[in-house]
Amino acid sequence: MIKEILYVLIMGLVLMSCSACSEDKDNDAGETIPEVKETGDVKLFITTSDRAYDFAQRAVDFSETSNMSPTTITIDPAVRYQEMDGFGAALTGSSCYNLMQMDAADRETFLKETFSHNTGMGYSYVRISVGCSDFSLSEYTCCDTPGIENFGLQSEELDYVIPVLQEVLEINPDLKILGSPWTSPRWMKVNNLTDLQPYNSWTSGHLNPEYYDEYATYFVKWIQAFAQHGIHIDAITPQNEPLNRGNSASLFMGWKEQREFVKVLGPTLEEAGLDTKLYIFDHNYNYDNMSDQQDYPVKIYQDEEAEQYITGAAYHNYGGVSDELLDIHEKASHKELIFTETSIGTWNDGRNLSKRLMDDMQHVALETVNKWCRAVIVWNLMLDSNRGPNREGGCQTCFGAVDISADDYKTITRNSHYYIIGHLAAVVKPGAVRIGTSGYEADGIIYSAFENKDGSFAFVLMNDTDEKKLITISDRNNHFSYDVPAQSVVSYRWNQ
Repeated sequence: MIKEILYVLIMGLVLMSCSACSEDKDNDAGETIPEVKETGDVKLFITTSDRAYDFAQRAVDFSETSNMSPTTITIDPAVRYQEMDGFGAALTGSSCYNLMQMDAADRETFLKETFSHNTGMGYSYVRISVGCSDFSLSEYTCCDTPGIENFGLQSEELDYVIPVLQEVLEINPDLKILGSPWTSPRWMKVNNLTDLQPYNSWTSGHLNPEYYDEYATYFVKWIQAFAQHGIHIDAITPQNEPLNRGNSASLFMGWKEQREFVKVLGPTLEEAGLDTKLYIFDHNYNYDNMSDQQDYPVKIYQDEEAEQYITGAAYHNYGGVSDELLDIHEKASHKELIFTETSIGTWNDGRNLSKRLMDDMQHVALETVNKWCRAVIVWNLMLDSNRGPNREGGCQTCFGAVDISADDYKTITRNSHYYIIGHLAAVVKPGAVRIGTSGYEADGIIYSAFENKDGSFAFVLMNDTDEKKLITISDRNNHFSYDVPAQSVVSYRWNQ
């Protein structure tokens, strides 16, 4: 009898121990790690700045208890803002070169992880250069011999960019592509708009008004050339960083110049039967501190002839603050806004996720979306471990959204930009609408809510505090709670 009693007691202790194993545990930092749950009403993706969670997939169920919590956030689909076009990174010549050095199977695995809506992050928008950028294998345009009849795609497009895009489109056929030139062909350049002297340099110069027609045709031929390879170009900008004279390949194009060129480019695209969207500006929030260039897009919109061809404006964040997006939206709410470039590098400890994840999630991802941007695109998708290939005179201190070892083209380091885009793209699908929220607010807690085209809800939240936060999210019909780890980003998606 005594043996039987001891057996029962011992088994009870074992069962209690096993039960404790299945509950939340404490990690080395003393933080509670939620029980691993792979399926449920709500799908979650979690990344912490210490990589304890590395885009980890989890799930929670709707709660049957009251949601009367001081940390409840209620989403309101009746309050609707902008429609979302997508999220992604730049497939520069350098990025595509690195991708093509990978073993084909490894490349397929990475591209599926990045672009697949079903098994990956679901990146949905990429930016490519029209001709070279500072992350190309050489300086070139697609018409370096004078005469537009000499137009032709070059090795960088044919051997690297197009093959990668074709593989991506096999994975995600709805991918949107934005094209931006760093420079016009040099034979189209002049030193200034007064002297109009030839300017045979990759860097700086102005577009000669005499060649507006030819340069507009250059864009048409470039779009049509990609179409011949099965690649649809969704949008273009007339010039990358038009106020930056100093890039390795560059062209100065003040707002008055861009306005006049748009009056030629717009009709040329239409006459060619192209549905390509046209976004203007494509530069910094602060207009590089040039007083005569402030409100660059709005000044062009005020010209009715040019305005009719313009979809909206694109911005970078290398100068100024994102409140400029609110200002431009207020002045021209009928025009779209997209965010098209930002970098990490040696100057901002770009490979240190513990320093970059929170800052980039706030200022690159959520702030731009919450200030009316329909798309968020970061710079190079992939650079090598030597920060290249790159061009002299361009950025030689940049990191990619991911970096791949130049020794074996296998070992990949995922940086903050890869995660912040992934957290948006994984749950917010093209055509989603940003919607209203109310309820819990606190320092360090930043979020945005969306309704997808299929009726599902998406919610992206960052916890930039040193404590986990039990956050409840309600759509008024269902609610659920989740312990959001300290210094983390969590993305949620659920059906109504």
